[in-house]
Amino acid sequence: QFRIVTVGTGGDLTLNHLKITGGQTDGDGGAILVNPGGTLHLHHSTVTRNITGGNGGGIANNGTTRIKDSTISRNTAAVQGGGIYSTGPLKIDKSHIDHNTAGRGGGVFSTDSTVAIKGGSISDNQAGTGGGLFLSSSIGTVTGTRITGNTASSSGGVRAGVGSQLTMRHVSLADNTATSLGAGLSVSGSEEGESTAVVEDSVIKNNMRASSGGGVFNGGQTVLRRTKVIGNQANRGGGIFNEEVISLFATKVVKNVAIADGGGIFNAGGTVNLNTATGTIVTKNRPNNCVDVPSCPG
Repeated sequence: QFRIVTVGTGGDLTLNHLKITGGQTDGDGGAILVNPGGTLHLHHSTVTRNITGGNGGGIANNGTTRIKDSTISRNTAAVQGGGIYSTGPLKIDKSHIDHNTAGRGGGVFSTDSTVAIKGGSISDNQAGTGGGLFLSSSIGTVTGTRITGNTASSSGGVRAGVGSQLTMRHVSLADNTATSLGAGLSVSGSEEGESTAVVEDSVIKNNMRASSGGGVFNGGQTVLRRTKVIGNQANRGGGIFNEEVISLFATKVVKNVAIADGGGIFNAGGTVNLNTATGTIVTKNRPNNCVDVPSCPG
């Protein structure tokens, strides 16, 4: 067992046009470990088929990491961050985080840090919780990224957990699967440290099989603007399951399906602000459009 690359404190490493594979360790970072005070630049490279018994099957970032035009794929972490585990600033640009596996955060797990993702994909990853992207006490911005085909017991696509702040713009959050909460997006509630999420100009589509919240499970503070929630499926709240406060502006909740109740929106004692004057529409959901949502057609 050995790790391929370690970046020490004060180190600044740039990797170009490389394939990094075959690393295996019981510590963090199956392929690459970036220590506090170290910096990694990964360009036009592939990190694939690495394994760790800890965190970060591909990369464990405890310093600063910038990834561009690269692929992080088919890595495995026993604990967190199948593709990438990060406790420091992380920037991912036009890259693909695909087919990774972990206990939490199959694609990317970020804790107590910031992560900015632009373009590319987070797809076909697997985890117990947070199949694609898992934020824990972190600030995350995702722009123009496809988050598709991820699988987890809870929070199939994206989880904003433990007091995180998530912003997603021009994102396709589609075809993710979970068996309990939030097949597409899950926003944690006050028991864990309330999280916030803002989703703009995006599509939340065809996420399914959750017990609550096929498209969105909201336990925190969530805002959807100019976003389509379409074709999602759950036992309750096919499109949206809400426990706290969710506000919709110029948003369409259409053709979602609930097996039990709340095809479009199931409100479980929280507050749903439809803002219909902005053009929000809730229609063509089965078996009904809303449960306990004032001003929503039943």
